[in-house]
Amino acid sequence: MEGVGANAGVGASQGVRGAEGVGARLVEMVGALRSKGLPCGTSETVDAGHVMQVLGLDDRERLREGMASALVRRGGQRAVFDAVFDLYFPAGVGARQSSRDESPSDAGPPIGIDELRALLATALAEQDRQSLAELAELAVDALGRVGSSAAGTASWSALQTMERLRPQTLVAGAVAARRAARAGGGSGDRREGGPGGDGVSDDTEFTDRLVRDEVRRDLERLRRLVGAAARRRAAEIRGRDRMTRYAVPDSAERTDFLTANLQQFAALRSAVRPLSRKLATRLAAKRRRARRGAIDVRRTMRSSMSTGGVPVRPAYRRPRPSRPELVLLCDVSGSVAGFSGFTMLLVRALADQFTRVRVFAFVNAMDEVTDLVQQGRPDLTTAIVREARVTSWHGSSDYGEALGDFAELHLDAVGPRTSVLVLGDGRNNFGDPNLIALQQIRDRSRRTFWLNPEARGRWGSGDSCADDYAAVVDMHECRTIEQLSTFITRLLPV
Repeated sequence: MEGVGANAGVGASQGVRGAEGVGARLVEMVGALRSKGLPCGTSETVDAGHVMQVLGLDDRERLREGMASALVRRGGQRAVFDAVFDLYFPAGVGARQSSRDESPSDAGPPIGIDELRALLATALAEQDRQSLAELAELAVDALGRVGSSAAGTASWSALQTMERLRPQTLVAGAVAARRAARAGGGSGDRREGGPGGDGVSDDTEFTDRLVRDEVRRDLERLRRLVGAAARRRAAEIRGRDRMTRYAVPDSAERTDFLTANLQQFAALRSAVRPLSRKLATRLAAKRRRARRGAIDVRRTMRSSMSTGGVPVRPAYRRPRPSRPELVLLCDVSGSVAGFSGFTMLLVRALADQFTRVRVFAFVNAMDEVTDLVQQGRPDLTTAIVREARVTSWHGSSDYGEALGDFAELHLDAVGPRTSVLVLGDGRNNFGDPNLIALQQIRDRSRRTFWLNPEARGRWGSGDSCADDYAAVVDMHECRTIEQLSTFITRLLPV
């Protein structure tokens, strides 16, 4: 790795020196975090300032952890904080010194692709994380330049860097190198099987899978480092505010259910339990306020006899110790499945707040899946599609047929104390929306809501029957955790 670590001494202090002070940079960073959904207030900002004063700027990673402890409150926010921190307190400015040494002019790449790949293969084989971080900076500088300064389109691309570097082709070599290194360390750790068994080969296969997973995790780490390096370089050209707006992902609370990738859904699932605790606290407070009820005139007048007929202390109606029942009708087809799956997990975590919760799932046929939801399967939507009868003779979404199924077979699940939530985008593949079935459910329930994960502007477009359904029941746009939390705490009856 000769030459790669030549600029390792670049720290946060270099990135924040200049006309603006560290305090102003901290305030700008807090503003950027707020724009991404992190609830950083004045007290958190003051705490972060004290952290910077105590820790100093010499050790950037120590400063990062200290500021994160002051500004990050929940899981799912750390990735946003790290991306913003890298923009406002960068590891350095411009290209690394080693790259400048390799290429005194800007005419060509500072280091060749073959040399970069050789260095990367060595780093992967040796599990050298420091070298991976330095290689990410070198790779972006050598391979990630896009556009031209003359046309005003110059920038840096992490995608282009990874496509030209092709690190996935180095996995096999890295696995073989790590396996050889472990074998050279001694085979005494291997367990042998019983007589006639193949314990050694099984152990080798298991070890190979572990090593391969380790290499893939290192490649994922390299991808994140390259992304951070490209954002840092692009921010020097386009400005930190613009890069924060377009290149930093939103926090989990603002992640769009319909566009979330696997990693974001994993973050959403990890946010279920803390979110459920917060919502349960809000619902309990709302229930306590609701218990006071209306003034009981008869009891108030009776108690006023002791004060000469002046109602000094009003008496309230005694609360009825009851909690609402909840029925969920969940579309588990296509991209809507992620939103429905998350909401089912959240409702399961909030089950104590309701007298009874029953969950029904559908694509074009309705089936009860309460037991599957209560089991807490890790991949709930897949389990529902595999084990429940959610489709009939075709596999396309059909809200009309599904609502008709529920009205015909499961309408007894709805009573005067039941709140019904319908989860889906209302895209009916140009079928009959069957509004009569929805009206039957609405008339039988205490209240019926429809939560639509699509943007309100798309309702009624194409095969969407959202506007028709919205004319029958209250329909709410629910694209993020933030909107879902607002609905549960403000609109759902307790």
